[in-house]
Amino acid sequence: MKKLINDPADVVVDALRGFEAAHSDRVRVDLDLKTIYRKDAPKKGKVALISGGGSGHEPMHGGFVGPGMLDAACCGEVFTSPVPDQMMAATTAVDGGAGVLHIVKNYTGDVMNFEMAAEMAEADSGIRVASIVTDDDVAVQDSLYTAGRRGVGVTVLLEKIAGAAAEEGRDLDAVLEVAKKVNGNGRSMGMALTSCTVPAAGEPTFELGEDEMEVGIGIHGEPGREKRPLASAREIAEQLLDPILKDHDFKGAPAIVMMNGMGGTPLLELYLMYGEVAKILEAQGVAIARNLVGNYITSLEMAGCSVTLLRADDELVSLWDAPVNTPGLRWGC
Repeated sequence: MKKLINDPADVVVDALRGFEAAHSDRVRVDLDLKTIYRKDAPKKGKVALISGGGSGHEPMHGGFVGPGMLDAACCGEVFTSPVPDQMMAATTAVDGGAGVLHIVKNYTGDVMNFEMAAEMAEADSGIRVASIVTDDDVAVQDSLYTAGRRGVGVTVLLEKIAGAAAEEGRDLDAVLEVAKKVNGNGRSMGMALTSCTVPAAGEPTFELGEDEMEVGIGIHGEPGREKRPLASAREIAEQLLDPILKDHDFKGAPAIVMMNGMGGTPLLELYLMYGEVAKILEAQGVAIARNLVGNYITSLEMAGCSVTLLRADDELVSLWDAPVNTPGLRWGC
């Protein structure tokens, strides 16, 4: 294992210390509770958004804290859910009186701990909390980490779009409805060329031969649907899009498309893959309204990519275009 770290036990705190040093103009960091806050939170009268999960997926979630997206992100250890005390403290700290939306990826630990935190916040502080659980991964119905589909790339799009709705001043019920619309109309599928190595483990999560790829992987390095022979970019794009397009109707409306890198794939290859995806979608009659290409929800140094499609409408495109100013996503500011 070769990594730019000090002690494997201190990776998350050391990274958070560096994150605050780099982005202190926009965020503040509680190193004890491993939580990143929007610097001006709480915002009185604004619905607050909180997300979180295991570290190792950067820039998700901490990189999406700031105006137009999240008010706080709770960071667990690498590939490990944050604990309810973190989420409870964050909920209390960012509540501006309009309620709090928890954005939760469908992984068992995340769901359970966010539920406990919501119950504690409502019981102890009277804060109204709503939750949305993302479950957009079409690769598998159940996995080692979930009951039902995993929450993956749509989480990024949801945090941006729901964050814009909250920034407009919509109430908690209205922000929740927007979040439900995004989750219901988004689908994702990923693949890997290599595994990744959790610092505390010191060895790859799974093995792949030189001529193999894993299709349908999750973001924690868990294996996917099956190992397949290594293929061309065009063939991989087809293998990722085929189950997405079969699972949901994307015709007749514009789509927001994210070509996401898993952490170890250069932009040269991600843009090449996006070009293949765009050609397939055009042939299928799916119009692309907006796109996002880069590393947004990663799996440490895994080489590979995921594709996310969101069937959008004028409202969702408008919210997508709204200003955002976070370390990981910024435009219109």
